[in-house]
Amino acid sequence: MTERKWWKEAVVYQIYPKSFYDSDQNGVGDIRGIIEKLDYLEDLGIDVIWICPVYESPMVDNGYDISNYYHVDPLFGTDEDLDELIKKAKDKNIKIIMDLVINHCSDQHEWFQKAISDPQSEERDYFIIKNKEEINNWRSIFGGSVWTQIKDTDEYYMHVFAKEQPDLNWENPKLRQELYKMVNYWLDKGVAGFRVDAITYIKKNPTFSRFPSDDIDGLVHVDKGSLNQKGIQEFLSELNKETFSKYDCMTVAEAVGVPHEELNQFAGDDGFFSMIFEFSYAEMSMPEQGNWYEFKEWNVEDLKRLIFAAQEEAQKTAWTPSHLENHDAARSVNRYLPEDDINQDSSKMLATMYFFLRGTPFIFQGQELGMTNSTITNIEDFDDLSTKDQYKRALAAGYEPEEAFQLISKRSRDNARTPFCWDDTENAGFSKHTPWLKVNDNYKKINVAAEEKDENSILHYYKKLIAFRKSDKYKDVLVYGTFAPIYEQVENVVAYKREKDNKAILIFNNFQNKEVTIELNESNLNPILSNREKVELRNNVLLLKPYQSILFEDVSEVNA
Repeated sequence: MTERKWWKEAVVYQIYPKSFYDSDQNGVGDIRGIIEKLDYLEDLGIDVIWICPVYESPMVDNGYDISNYYHVDPLFGTDEDLDELIKKAKDKNIKIIMDLVINHCSDQHEWFQKAISDPQSEERDYFIIKNKEEINNWRSIFGGSVWTQIKDTDEYYMHVFAKEQPDLNWENPKLRQELYKMVNYWLDKGVAGFRVDAITYIKKNPTFSRFPSDDIDGLVHVDKGSLNQKGIQEFLSELNKETFSKYDCMTVAEAVGVPHEELNQFAGDDGFFSMIFEFSYAEMSMPEQGNWYEFKEWNVEDLKRLIFAAQEEAQKTAWTPSHLENHDAARSVNRYLPEDDINQDSSKMLATMYFFLRGTPFIFQGQELGMTNSTITNIEDFDDLSTKDQYKRALAAGYEPEEAFQLISKRSRDNARTPFCWDDTENAGFSKHTPWLKVNDNYKKINVAAEEKDENSILHYYKKLIAFRKSDKYKDVLVYGTFAPIYEQVENVVAYKREKDNKAILIFNNFQNKEVTIELNESNLNPILSNREKVELRNNVLLLKPYQSILFEDVSEVNA
């Protein structure tokens, strides 16, 4: 896959609006807050802003329960604010992509209200509704049955996520056309594309069979009957044909459950989407089957194996983002680094490791500062539905409250959602009002104002990474070059080569708090970027300092 596309060359910055900047100082971030901080984003060097949902919503799941797809929720501002953001970002050559949530809507959406109030309405078939004797034992993502009873009836509606998020019935062609109309409305309005939420859940197992339970609650994870099911390709092909393919837009799908052999269908040159997220190495300590509060052991060799496998498979036929963080995961420094080793060097190494993989780099707000996990100490102060569900499940499994809290807090989605740290003033400069979620205790040290003054900061290093990837000299090889693992035998070092035409760049990342010596096969390497000041290479022997990253240009390739 060498076809040139603007979104392959872009750097994407994800914003969680509630936590980015509070322009009206009521404790919650908003669209005007993003507008006010566009200069910061322009200076960082990003090309695309992905905004998490700002549509009208009861906010049961922080905007992923949409009650009106066509309007901005007053919590975030007005429709005119969004228009202004699109225009002002465009003036800075920054594109806006939005979240597209079409597996489900809110139970407050007009469609659902009509469906439950009038069994004869056409909206009734916009949802999956079954009689009591037809429901199965599937467990929702947020815990409990996927079935909730419609008041004063013997009928139940299905929801893969919270009960306030009824699933849409994609088997209904009129419902699909309503969704396509909405998608085209936003693309016509100037949005440059979408991050497509939970899209591999839209097709259900038509038998709605019961499956053997996988936990003490007698239920089985909904993935068993509602994840990447046979026949989903017909829906996705139609979605692309009726919407995305008509525009020069970027679509990145949250497509969990897609095996490598299907990557071309989903994210090839003629795929359903521009790209799909790769999740195989997103949470190394997560059991394949189990609960958030359970952890499994892993090491750098495991991480390396999964990264290399994902990269080698994707480059055959598909395009994937390179990313470590998003709104649904704990902070990357806490997930990939030992707690005692989280510092500037290790954070920069982690950034270097992922940033030059083959794919479009995504940065989640605060990642460029090295923001760490939440310092919340009370379960009541968490906002996330999943966190609270996992806490209850850990208690039910026999853990003491303190132990249960320590387990779930490490993986809470709120770790990524704490307010962005702008400076060392009260509430980290996010708001003068008490924020909707507690600010991290370390905000006086980790904040934009402090890091802008420090040329050795993580923020400045991210600016270097972005500028380097965009540079005329190296953009072609770092964006479109092939990926190949190198020096795989060296433990705790993730090293790979990007190569195109007569250019080759070697990237070394030392994932440990000790020096490592590597005897190199290449004889003419020129260091071009490092997260540490000194590069030690003598007589083809490379000494990598603890948590050091180095990029080398193979000059022999250039002169060949």
